[in-house]
Amino acid sequence: MSSREAANMGDILATEADLLGMINEYLTFYEFEETVNSLDKECKIKGKLVSKPQGNIDSKTRGIQKDLLSSFDDGDHKVFFELWTENIPSEITDTDTEAQSLEFYLHIHFTIYPLRRHPGRHDQAEFEERISHFKQYLETRGAVLSQNLEFLPYYALPFVPNPTVHPSFKDLFQNSWIPQLKDKLELFLSVTLKQSNTPTLLNLYNEGGKSTKVELDHYKRKFKKLQADHLNLIGITAELVESLEDTVSGKMISPEYLKSVCLRMLSSKMSQSVVQSADFTRPGTASSMLRASIVSQKPKEVPMLPSLDYEKLKKDLVKGSDRLKALLLQALRWRLTRSLPGEQRDTVLQAFISNDLMERYSTKENTLLHLMRSKNETVRQYMARLINAFACLAEGRVYLSQIPILLKLLTEALRTEEKDSPTRENVLNALEKLSLRSSQQTAMIAADLIGWLVDELQDSDCLSDYTLQCSTGLLSNLCLQTKGKRKCAENARHVLKVLTDVLGHENHKIRSNVNGALYSILCIPSVRQEAKEMSVEEILRCYSKGENSDLNRQIEFIIINS
Repeated sequence: MSSREAANMGDILATEADLLGMINEYLTFYEFEETVNSLDKECKIKGKLVSKPQGNIDSKTRGIQKDLLSSFDDGDHKVFFELWTENIPSEITDTDTEAQSLEFYLHIHFTIYPLRRHPGRHDQAEFEERISHFKQYLETRGAVLSQNLEFLPYYALPFVPNPTVHPSFKDLFQNSWIPQLKDKLELFLSVTLKQSNTPTLLNLYNEGGKSTKVELDHYKRKFKKLQADHLNLIGITAELVESLEDTVSGKMISPEYLKSVCLRMLSSKMSQSVVQSADFTRPGTASSMLRASIVSQKPKEVPMLPSLDYEKLKKDLVKGSDRLKALLLQALRWRLTRSLPGEQRDTVLQAFISNDLMERYSTKENTLLHLMRSKNETVRQYMARLINAFACLAEGRVYLSQIPILLKLLTEALRTEEKDSPTRENVLNALEKLSLRSSQQTAMIAADLIGWLVDELQDSDCLSDYTLQCSTGLLSNLCLQTKGKRKCAENARHVLKVLTDVLGHENHKIRSNVNGALYSILCIPSVRQEAKEMSVEEILRCYSKGENSDLNRQIEFIIINS
């Protein structure tokens, strides 16, 4: 069988498995129990695969996602935040650290949108209106993030006359910033927007030929955008006609003028760096770029990985030999980490979650997670690596956060594994990523992880840079919560002594994490009093004279606010 025939056969089998899965889901939903049992039995006899449903996203949800992303691209902050408020649950936006972080950067995106779209010639009135909106956000919903050093510099944005040239905001005007933020938004929406409980088959039937209000609103917004683009194009055409008239009277068109026109016309098609670097003194450059911008690109096909027998996998991971367990754990991790970012990786992770690879609700003592207690060091290490790979992805962190025993197993490993061992390093890194979620922060503080981290950092000279970076990052995240700050205040002198000792480390990331922890805990009056008695301010001033301007600025913030 040729590779093409094999691929086609794989597509047919995948489609058949999906259809059987939808039929099974429909029958289960309406409690046709005997029919479901008969279907399962016959599928097993005939060797037919039945995929498990991964939740349905109906047309309304798809429309909301599309409108949010379209508003993001268009810089339409009013429509975007109206949809955001209506469709993102308040229990997520008010408590989830990642959601708050994303919302903060989204406000920045919409605030500086005119500066990015029309550099040097933006509408000042529109920009001032957006700045006013951003100020209002900082004083209300955004106030909760003012204690986080990551966001602190951006509170000065409304008071900077020209943010495009200010060193503190240079990252916001890099070409990579917008695509990265959009990727985070797309991932957040795919995880957060509620899925329908209605069976897929019923959704497909109901959606056939129907036009919803959401779709109508979407097309209205699309039409509005076309109108705006049309008016913009007429404006540019009028300018070009005037320039042609000037050439008749002997006036030349400068390369800078051509560049400014191309920037306005290609702002949504090409990166500004491509346009900026083009040589407009060479004839034909501008016209070639305009033609290239409308050439349709064939989308790259992303191959889907073959499906796995998860029941057999779970059985072999529990009852197999240590060598088999280690190889399977490595293969599962590679399946996730070596998949192509985007659709392929999302599909792999969704398959792991929908088949409940970690058995989150199981009360058995021989599940996959209990391999963290294996007597074989390699098995423990590969299990920790797999958990860490899950924690790298937002949806993976959501899944891990739903496993009650996970935190107990990870903290147990921290206290029993050798210092700087690969297993403990991966556990620390996974905990640092999980601590981005407020629910996990609370559980870690209750497990006295802050006390353990401070004691561990006391002997920082014996720890690797990687362990120090993960430990200080985890401590900084836990100190964001009031409970974490109060925990530090219980032994303020010891905590301050340890943190100021680590502050002299040459690794900038470690020092930045320590700065974050210090900034958080110094808002507690008793800790500030202890810091005065220990002359912490003088110690900080010594470190504020280094070569790294970002670290110096962080320390100045700490001194000012303490």
